Amino acid sequence: INTNMSAVPDGKKLVRSPSGLRMVPENGAFTSPFSLDEPQWVPDKECPRCMQCDTKFDFITRKHHCRRCGRCFCDKCCSQKVALPRMCFVDPVRQCAECSLISQKEVEFYDKQLKVLTAGGTFLVKVDSSEISETMVCRLSNNHRYLFLDGESHFEVELSRISSMQVLTEGSTPGEKDICSYMSLLDSQKSEGGSLRASGMVLQYKPPGSLNLQQLHMDTADDKRVASAWLAAMHKVGVSERVHCKKKKGHFIFV
Repeated sequence: INTNMSAVPDGKKLVRSPSGLRMVPENGAFTSPFSLDEPQWVPDKECPRCMQCDTKFDFITRKHHCRRCGRCFCDKCCSQKVALPRMCFVDPVRQCAECSLISQKEVEFYDKQLKVLTAGGTFLVKVDSSEISETMVCRLSNNHRYLFLDGESHFEVELSRISSMQVLTEGSTPGEKDICSYMSLLDSQKSEGGSLRASGMVLQYKPPGSLNLQQLHMDTADDKRVASAWLAAMHKVGVSERVHCKKKKGHFIFV
């Protein structure tokens, strides 16, 4: 259990990049696992034409770089300014049509689901093969780097150490293929007794200093509505099992 890193205050600093102002952690070690690095821009000499409509750039038709993918576009194909919280931009930034759609979905996650995750839910928690369950409040830390579990005891799971995650629905068991979608989970919450209500979650992660995976099993406790909403929000975060290198960003994808 790592309790030292999470206790350090999260200082922020304002930096100016070619793409705009960004509010980033003073210490790069405390960067959110949801964050993305700014892309390398395609050099001007390598993009004489718009990479979307193939219009040739000239004195009148100027080129613009999408702040998310770094490719070159004309103004018509790269006119939208959309918030990009995963790159910590203070203001909306210019993006191509394809990237704009992706960023708009992520903004919804930041505006809605992250608030649910940081507020937390109450669960019955078991670690590994233990038969003993403890009632604990599980919430995402404000810097998005840890899951905090608080009850009679306290421990933390660093998100970058999670190798797999399965959200369970009522009637499912650990190990079954998780075929429910985020929207179906959300819809089932709106109707009482929805058959796809999220009922629990199984995480596999490596504790600090350990080479072995531990399993964390969480079941909804007393307030099932709040806990199910928390699980549905967690389901929105897909863990890429192909990439679990602690130092590599983009570990988490939104599904």
